Amino acid sequence: MEYIPVLVLVLSFVALLAIGTPVAWSIAISSVLTMLVSIPALPAFTTVSQRMGTGLDSFALLAIPFFVLSGQLMNKGGIAHRLIAFAKTLVGSLPGGLALINVIGAMLMGAIAGSAMASASAMGSILGPEMEKEGYSKEFGAAVNITSSTTGLIIPPSNVLIVYSLASGGVSIAALFLAGYIPGILTGLLLMIVASFWAKKKNYKRGERSSLRQVFKTFIDAVPSLFLLVVVIGGIVTGIFTATEASAIAVLYTMVLGFIYKEITFKNLPEILLESSITTAIVMLLIGASMTMSWVMSYENIPQDISSALLGVSDNPIIILLIINLLLLFVGIFMDMTPAVLIFTPIFLPVVTKLGMDPVQFGIIMVLNLCIGLCTPPVGSVLFVGVGVAKTTIQKVIKPLIPLFLAMIFALFLVTFFPELTLWLPRLFDL
Repeated sequence: MEYIPVLVLVLSFVALLAIGTPVAWSIAISSVLTMLVSIPALPAFTTVSQRMGTGLDSFALLAIPFFVLSGQLMNKGGIAHRLIAFAKTLVGSLPGGLALINVIGAMLMGAIAGSAMASASAMGSILGPEMEKEGYSKEFGAAVNITSSTTGLIIPPSNVLIVYSLASGGVSIAALFLAGYIPGILTGLLLMIVASFWAKKKNYKRGERSSLRQVFKTFIDAVPSLFLLVVVIGGIVTGIFTATEASAIAVLYTMVLGFIYKEITFKNLPEILLESSITTAIVMLLIGASMTMSWVMSYENIPQDISSALLGVSDNPIIILLIINLLLLFVGIFMDMTPAVLIFTPIFLPVVTKLGMDPVQFGIIMVLNLCIGLCTPPVGSVLFVGVGVAKTTIQKVIKPLIPLFLAMIFALFLVTFFPELTLWLPRLFDL
């Protein structure tokens, strides 16, 4: 009898997704159906609606609309052009120089904007035509753009890490932000190595070597944008302000910067605010529905049952971690990142903590897993943005994507089995 709620939850959710129901509604409806197995209709509907409301009642979640807005302001405010110019002077003359520029630009843009889709859109529209002009294949450029755009979800500030903090019961956001730096940079470096080898194999054209004067000039131009990272992360780590307060400061800073660069005007603001509101509404609906499903699963003891089943498979931590990674990679293929974090953190976190893993390390592992899912069909949002911007098809992009996928999976392996890659910086700051 205890398996009936699990079957109802899984089968109804999969069936709703299969017929094209939006993810948030699929989560909410399957949660209601699961509750109806255990309690009468009126309490079931009341409980689910109440849980959707209380799931959003969190001070930490206020950071998300602010970071979304600051990302939109950066995307429209000319920051991407300056970051690309700086990256070009650093690596433009190396094999696959334009691909390497894309990776570095995406790491910087994603870290500042905190949005993989904003990064994919900005980098693809600016660098894509230039890469084609220099003889790079459209598909290779799209593959590099798609995979590198996800690094900004690991390198802070990251909305997904804030969501993980909420789902995990209060893991320090400052510790998670610091923990993301080395894995994010490591992933970017591995993508650069693969892209460079691919470009060398295809004999793509190199750029001209930049002088120290050009490097210095582009760096100075990019400093105001890069300084935002110092303000936001420095303020959070030193305790000057919380992540939510930092997000509001990021909005103010990027708005002023956009006006200084003369890329944003008062005429642009309504459109920027509207786009940010739409994105925020989508994210918040997903969070509310996902928090409901997490509660329903807890009510039905599903996380405890899965935890016991996993620990019953083997007492070898390596085997358990490999199974969890494979499950998360599979989940990432079919589910968007935010609901996946909220739903599966309560399931897997107790398992890994019993194995002795730090919750901070597991947060980075989970996000890195789901970043790979953003690049895979059928629901890979970054994949669709990257392919759309490049004006190509998913089928053509798959071949150059595969070696870049392998680079991301290797980074995931290193982060899983070498905890110091994640925990060194938080411990350095006693977080």
